[in-house]
Amino acid sequence: MSTLSEQNRRQVGLQGEIAARQWLESLGYLFVAQNVYTRQGELDLVMREGETLVLVEVKFRRSLRFGQPLEAITPAKQRHLLQAAHYYLHKYPHPGPVRFDALGIQKQANGQLQFTHIKNAIQND
Repeated sequence: MSTLSEQNRRQVGLQGEIAARQWLESLGYLFVAQNVYTRQGELDLVMREGETLVLVEVKFRRSLRFGQPLEAITPAKQRHLLQAAHYYLHKYPHPGPVRFDALGIQKQANGQLQFTHIKNAIQND
């Protein structure tokens, strides 16, 4: 059974993903999928920008108590995301370019959301 804090984290994460999707769509991105689960990890958002398939890791923070949102994407997290991406692309091949973006969302004191979008944030070296 999930604890209240686990449920709260999931709810906050979902709020962040919804805000991220809406923000990216306002920039012209097209929605493909959300919360793609694999054994290796979860892909928060799969979007398209033109012919490019964009895998997006979303980090949302209501405060800076635990640091900036994007600081949570550690090297270990990046490895899991790349493994999840390989699985996804094996299952759903994409003939065009693919990139992995990071999107940090910080809720400001006034309730406004501040977005930090890094294109090609995670690369397979």
